[in-house]
Amino acid sequence: MKKRILSGMRPSGRLHLGHLEGVLKNWVKLQDEYECFFFVADWHALTDNLDTSKRQENILQMLIDWLSVGIEPKKSTIFIQSEIQQHAELHLLLSMVTPISWLERCPTFKDKLRALSPSENPSLGLLGYPVLQTADIIMYKADFVPVGEDQLAHLELAREIVRRFNSLYKKVFAEPQPILASSPRLLGLDGRKMSKSFNNSILLSDDAETVREKVRTMITDPARIYLKDKGHPDVCNVFTYRKIFAGDTVDEVEKACRRAEIGCTECKSKLAASISSYLEPIQDRRKEFEKDTDRIWQMVSSGVEKARGVAEQTIIETREAMNINSAPASRSGAKRGGVK
Repeated sequence: MKKRILSGMRPSGRLHLGHLEGVLKNWVKLQDEYECFFFVADWHALTDNLDTSKRQENILQMLIDWLSVGIEPKKSTIFIQSEIQQHAELHLLLSMVTPISWLERCPTFKDKLRALSPSENPSLGLLGYPVLQTADIIMYKADFVPVGEDQLAHLELAREIVRRFNSLYKKVFAEPQPILASSPRLLGLDGRKMSKSFNNSILLSDDAETVREKVRTMITDPARIYLKDKGHPDVCNVFTYRKIFAGDTVDEVEKACRRAEIGCTECKSKLAASISSYLEPIQDRRKEFEKDTDRIWQMVSSGVEKARGVAEQTIIETREAMNINSAPASRSGAKRGGVK
């Protein structure tokens, strides 16, 4: 039997090149090697954004991008977190065994606290985010979780919660192991972390003209002011993109840049053309999925059904381990009465 993988993504709408390089390419590869469960983490999205007005559309657009890059429902189980109520129950049960001090030391929680304004207070959901994340993973008895190095602390916390639960009751869950992503980190157009909120990303659905306009704004080698100045490709964000999206010409461009034989404007123009060419087959598939969104929801419905079956079995095992399984009268279908 194949080992199992669990991974999810918050529904932020249309995805960008950072998602493709950092997550999706890896998912496409993993689904041929493992039994994969990929989920829309819509409950997680609520921990720092309570606006749900665009929830449905954001989920749909993200799913279209997943399918367009090669995530296949025949190979992977695709589902929406909030459709599996067992996640909430396991989250609750795990929260009973998780010390608050473990959560307060979480790097993400500390970062979020620093980002809050003086008038804002962190929510219980934000503090308990790692517990829900742990529930997501162990609900499906995942053997591995694909993560970046910056997420290893989160996975180790999940492993600690598993160890504590198993020691208090009995061994129900295995400790999930990391699969480190080997993808290069792709920065935004301005050199910061790529994010739609920073308006520094190229979307997988951007047309050629949009890509061209966005690439024109990219920050290049800060030491190269004039065309005659020799460049330093190793510190140029444009060159980082070229290595990914125009690998067949990267050596030639590097030499030309170092010799001042090519200018930044020309380099950007060629990069934009390479990115558009790279995205063309993805966008062709996207157009086909956009024509039949009902088919997408049917795929998700099938994934939810499969995931729910696995999740219910896990909850049964968890309840039995904690000795809180249903009372005999409830199991037999008898009517519940008042306590006498």
